[in-house]
Amino acid sequence: MTLVDRCGRPLLNLRVAVTRQCNLRCEYCHMEGEDKQYPPSHEMTADEIVRIVRVAAGLGISRVKLTGGEPLLRKDIVEIVRGIAAIKDVSDLSMTTNGTMLEHLAEDLRSNGLDRVNVTLPTLDAEAYEKLNGGKIEPVLRGLEAAVKAGLCPVKVNVLLLKGVNDDAVFDMIEFAKKTGVILQLIELEPLNISSEYYLSRHMPLDKYERMLDGMAERTETRKFMQNRKVYHLQDTSVEIIHPTENAEFCSHCTRLRVTSEGKLKPCLMTKDNLVDILTPLRSGASDEELAELFKMANDRRKPYNSN
Repeated sequence: MTLVDRCGRPLLNLRVAVTRQCNLRCEYCHMEGEDKQYPPSHEMTADEIVRIVRVAAGLGISRVKLTGGEPLLRKDIVEIVRGIAAIKDVSDLSMTTNGTMLEHLAEDLRSNGLDRVNVTLPTLDAEAYEKLNGGKIEPVLRGLEAAVKAGLCPVKVNVLLLKGVNDDAVFDMIEFAKKTGVILQLIELEPLNISSEYYLSRHMPLDKYERMLDGMAERTETRKFMQNRKVYHLQDTSVEIIHPTENAEFCSHCTRLRVTSEGKLKPCLMTKDNLVDILTPLRSGASDEELAELFKMANDRRKPYNSN
């Protein structure tokens, strides 16, 4: 059984924000479309997260990504990974992290069932990294090395391109990817949870990089169930291009649903007015069947952002 929304889009992927807390201050962070302030007591427990994912898996959702905030700040993150990995219908379990704590956790995460990891690294320049993110780059680089060594595969590096900041460093990042055995994801800035002034001054369209990669690629692939994004297979590495979520092509091929850190089903990254509370019913004794109905309700609320 696979849920399909009113626009004919299958629901295959679940992004679960396990916390809003973070140890960095990335000026471009969209916080998975959540409000930036909330009472810490609203955070889901490990058992609640696992149960929500188990209900989702019973509805045909097979790919799960843990996000934040910074997921590795949770002291029970390995327990969460182990619980989700044990769900037989989950075929792919991944995580997005800033990588600052990955060095000491990569092995445990892999041995407990994490398949792959995305690490945010917008620049290789230590000074620029600290200015952008409010932290040191060295732990991130060690974390990437540890993730590759632990067998997390693939390890992807998320590079958000910002005009006047790192838009001239794409070739350096490609060489870094080749050298370290990671895959590069070039990401366009989202107009979400940032000021309009910041967006206008830093937004960088990815068109010219696509043209450049077209000329470099040995083979080009389109990921049908990942917003039709393009993957450029170069010699010794691959580069993915991720346009904004509100992009028409992205939206028309979206297969995602989100769970916010306070236990609400979020049908679209860009909107906050159509959430479905699943945590309150769960804590009030709802059955799995009743929770599944809430997933169906959220799926019915899914529609391309550009159709609003």
